[in-house]
Order: sequence, then C-alpha cells, then structure tokens
Amino acid sequence: QVQLVESGGGSVQVGGSLRLSCVASGDTVGRYCMGWFRQAPGKEREGVASMYTGGGTHYSDSVTGRFTVSRDNAKNTLYLQMNSLKPEDTAQYYCAADCCRGGSWDARWCEYWGQGTQVTVS
Repeated sequence: QVQLVESGGGSVQVGGSLRLSCVASGDTVGRYCMGWFRQAPGKEREGVASMYTGGGTHYSDSVTGRFTVSRDNAKNTLYLQMNSLKPEDTAQYYCAADCCRGGSWDARWCEYWGQGTQVTVS
C-alpha cells in the first residue's frame, strides 16, 4: 500500500509556473502507473498527465506542451511542472497511483489518492 502527499500548489498569475510534488511512502513510486488529475468546481475530474512504470508519459490535449510529468525514484516523488498557466488550469490537483489496467490509464482504476493541492491562476 502506498500513501501519497501532494504539495506545491498556490496562486500564480497567468503565464506563470508552478511545480507540484507528490511524495510517496509505504512503497516505491516507480512500481506504479501514476497520474495527475484535476477537478475544478462544477466540473468533472480530468486526467492531466500520467507516467507509466517504464517511464512513458501521456498528457491530455489541454496541457500538452505546457505541463511535464517526471519522477525521481531516489526521492520517491512524482512531479508535475506546469508552465504557461492559464485561468482554466485553476483546480484542485490530485496525485494517484496504480491507475493502469491492460496498458491503459484511467482515474477509475487508481487505487491510491493523495489529498490534493489547490492551484489558482488569475
């Protein structure tokens, strides 16, 4: 079982950057298919970025070219570098683990979730 704690959220101006961190404990982050998700008030949860155990990544169309997901196995941490932020990126951001089934990634399959960190862009 793995526990996840996100940090790094905050308020930033349009065009700014933030880096979110997701520290894992209880197990090795590299063993899991991991993902970043977000949910804004009144909207459905959206998958933002994923990192597979082999290091492959996938991004939603809305963040491609602006966000980068990475992993530091030594620190047991997953990151989300967010650049060129827009107001529509405002949301609660969540880190999740064990999100893959049959090579596909989906929030419905994530077994472990962090508590979230708020990102506000204005």
